Formats: sequence, structure tokens, C-alpha cells
Amino acid sequence: MNKSILITDEILYAGVEDRNLDLFESQYPVPDGVTYNSYVILDEKTAVMDTVDNRATEAWLDNIKGALGGRKPDYLIVSHMEPDHGANLARFARMYPEAVIVGNGKTFPMIRQFFDIDLEGRMLTVKEGDTLSLGRHTLQFFMAPMVHWPEVMVTWEQTEKVLFSADAFGTFGVNSGLEEQWTEEAARYYLNIVGKYGVQVQALLKKAAGLDIRMICPLHGPVLIENLEFYLKKYNIWSSYEPEVHGVLVAAASIHGNTLAAAREMAEVLKQQGEELVEVVDLARTDVSYAVRKAFYYDRMVLASATYDGGLFPCMEVFLQHLKSKNYQKRTVALMENGSWAPSAAKAMKGMLETMRQITVREPVVTIRSALDNQGRELMAQAAGRLAEQ
Repeated sequence: MNKSILITDEILYAGVEDRNLDLFESQYPVPDGVTYNSYVILDEKTAVMDTVDNRATEAWLDNIKGALGGRKPDYLIVSHMEPDHGANLARFARMYPEAVIVGNGKTFPMIRQFFDIDLEGRMLTVKEGDTLSLGRHTLQFFMAPMVHWPEVMVTWEQTEKVLFSADAFGTFGVNSGLEEQWTEEAARYYLNIVGKYGVQVQALLKKAAGLDIRMICPLHGPVLIENLEFYLKKYNIWSSYEPEVHGVLVAAASIHGNTLAAAREMAEVLKQQGEELVEVVDLARTDVSYAVRKAFYYDRMVLASATYDGGLFPCMEVFLQHLKSKNYQKRTVALMENGSWAPSAAKAMKGMLETMRQITVREPVVTIRSALDNQGRELMAQAAGRLAEQ
């Protein structure tokens, strides 16, 4: 069980760690667990910032009671209605019948979709730039639609300069650390969950640039206090779909190992031609959420796939589908295919890449028939050279 933790003298953390969850949103592995963050602001009026997942109800209620110290909450601020944050809204409303529920015009219809609860006379609808005074603290609300649901809003506390950022700046893990330790799981979280909505994230970052922010309190992961420019810069890179490094990801989808062996040899060819950062990923044995993160990390990629049922080996097809759905763009790609009698993987990969934005496909295609031979090696050297032109 967690306990409420002091963030500032009057803002307390009341969230809960979940170290037993296997799949976040029933699809993303979280080997280090996840946190469901909630906060309490103590003032003349008290405000609770979001609820938590049903998996953490009792611990959260204990934390809320401890943070309030016998007081009753005056407001519940609803940043985001997704069930890992909004699941306990109805229970909270019933436990504290005098508390006012604060949301925007898209929040309350969604509440009615999730819960059979009468909030008549208890709803405070806010819009862009509206403020709510708690006494010494003043909350100001900014809409963040599609970051990553349409009802999302963030809250800036004007006195202590705290941004309650909803899912923005969130991360997997319960011990995410700071900066470099934070980056990988934050990137995997962002690119797989919010990644499609880069334009909307850019709009939110522009709003944040006009605020004096000294602390960021997200709905998952650690509270960010120092060197906020680091986190803001990462979000700007990710949401503008820019690569983080000059290097090559070699993503392989191999049935019996020959395609993977060729992919590994291609990585060595790239290194021999001067590439310093080259990484091979076996798509059949790497969860797609990690592969997606790596694809966005590098500025170039080699796709190596076996032909399967006249198309792509399934893990490659799934990988490319995920990249498309997360708005993969602004990259250069080379293709390798394998087929013992009718290689057609390259055509299928190219077709999927053509549905994405600003993707340059370099020739020649490396075609392998069963196992890599000297002719294939010559094509690999040419493809590596063309990829280096980027």
C-alpha cells in the first residue's frame, strides 16, 4: 500500500504503484509495473486530481483519506476519463456527495457513458483558460484534445507553477528514474499510446511554452522537478516525428533463421561502411511496442522479411501496421526479402510503406532465395551504400 507523499507543503501525491500488471491496456508489457497517479491540493478548498484504476481502488482511497487528514474534498478534477484514471469517479462521488466534479464539455457526456450516476448540481464545466480558486492556489485549465482522448485537459497551478499534465509526460514503470533512465519507457509509452497525435501534442507544447512551469505531475510515472527542458525537448522530438540519432535499425522477420542471419550480416556491412549506430531486432521475439520505439529512434531502417503465404511473415506485417497507426514518417528505408520459390515480401513491404508519409525507399532490393549467397551480398553492399547517402 502506498501512502500520501508530500510534493510541496500543500500538494500531496496520493497515487498507487501496480507492480503486478502484466499488460498495460491489455497489449503493452510492463515488466516494471506502472503507477496510477493522483494528487491532492490542500487549501481553503481541497482538490483531488483524478482517480485511479479499479486495480488500485482501496489503496488509493486510503491515500486520499490520509492526504486530506480528516477534511472533505471540495473538488475532483477530471483530466482524463480513460479507466486507468477515471474508474473510481462514481465511487468517489458517492463517498463524497458534496464534492463538485470539474471537467470540460466533453468530460460529462463520457462520464454518463461509463457510469449510471446522477451528478445534477455537482458539475462544474470549464473551458480553455478558465480558472478555479482554492484560496492560495489557483487552477487554470487548458484543453488537450486527442492527447490522447478527446476530453483530455491539463491543469496549471498558478501559485506553485505545477502542471498536472494528464497522460502527457507519463511513463511505464514504478521506478522510472530521471532523464536517461526515464527516456526509454517514456518513449515506449508515448510512441505507442499517444504517438498518432503528434499535431495535438505540438499544440499542447505551444500552450505549455507560455506558462512558467516548475514541476510536471503526470498521470503515470515520476513527478518531474529538475531540468524540465530535457523532458520538453524529448516530447518535441517525438511529437514532431524527428529521429533522435543518425543510425540504422535492422528489423528482421525470420521463419527458420536464414533471414535473421542475413539481417545480422547486413548490420555488419553497414558498420564496415562507416555506420556507428546499427541495431538488429528480431521481430518474432521482440514485443512490437519495443520495436516501434526503436524505429522512431533511428533515422533509417532496413526491413528484412521472409515471404509467407505470398505476403509477409506476420510479425513484419504487424510491425508495419503499428508504424502506420503511430504516424511513422520522415525516414529512409531499405528492403530485404527472402523466398525459396516466389519471393514477394519486398513488394508487400513497399506497398505498406507507401501509405506512410515522407518515407524514402532505397534501391536495390536485396532478394534472397532460401539462404544468403554472394549475389545477395553484392546487393547488400549496394543497398548499404545507398542507405548511407541519407
